Amino acid sequence: MRRGVLLDTGPLVAYFCPADRFHAWAVSQFATFVTPVTTCEPVLAESCFLLARAGVPPTRILAKLAQGVFRIGLGVEREAAAIAALMQRYTDLPMSLADACMVRLAETQPGPMCTLDGDFRTYRRQGRHPLDLIIPDDI
Repeated sequence: MRRGVLLDTGPLVAYFCPADRFHAWAVSQFATFVTPVTTCEPVLAESCFLLARAGVPPTRILAKLAQGVFRIGLGVEREAAAIAALMQRYTDLPMSLADACMVRLAETQPGPMCTLDGDFRTYRRQGRHPLDLIIPDDI
């Protein structure tokens, strides 16, 4: 069982969306996570938008949040300067707000990050340390 998992948008959407090509992978990974898993509000916002676009009720995510399956591990207002610095450092990708928040979470909390975003192979904690990723081999 994996404790302290940081959860990004891709696996969250894949878990709730049976039509997603990574659905089975996400379900198998989630089965190994000890809850609560940690995420941030921008990830939840992206996930709700993408689920709605896929025809999946985004309220399913909010229900899991209310049940304590997810916890919000970062306050964007409190971390705004650090998040902005990360986005500035990675303008060449460019880095989204959700990605910057997830990297900031990785800088402030231990645990592997579950993602489907290959950019996280490029991002670094404190500018030099690779992230501990839970990611499919083909991404």
